[in-house]
Amino acid sequence: MRFMLIHRVQQDDPASWEPTPELVERMNAFVEKLTANGVMLGAEGVQPTGAVVRRRGAAVRSTDGPFAEAKEVVGGFLLIGAEDLAAATAVAEEYVTCFVGVEEMSIEVRQVVEFEDVEAHLAR
Repeated sequence: MRFMLIHRVQQDDPASWEPTPELVERMNAFVEKLTANGVMLGAEGVQPTGAVVRRRGAAVRSTDGPFAEAKEVVGGFLLIGAEDLAAATAVAEEYVTCFVGVEEMSIEVRQVVEFEDVEAHLAR
């Protein structure tokens, strides 16, 4: 199974957006470990600014970021392969330890919907 680990950080915490050499070193070691174990499928950080596109009924509206409505924003993600939610959560618990110096953050663990899952649902 594939899981996305989405890390969210405080929008106004400089440590969340300005990685120290130590953080980069810890992240590199963590990614190398996951890659060597065949767990890592992809990983990226994201910039603190961007846009939100919302649809309400037929109306579509775009809003530039930063995203003032939220204190906690997406800082990046990992895409991993894991046996189940418990194994993916264990990876997330190790992942969060890389972020020493970041005051507050969370990691959301979500199973990816595979094409086969959609086909099975439609076949019902």
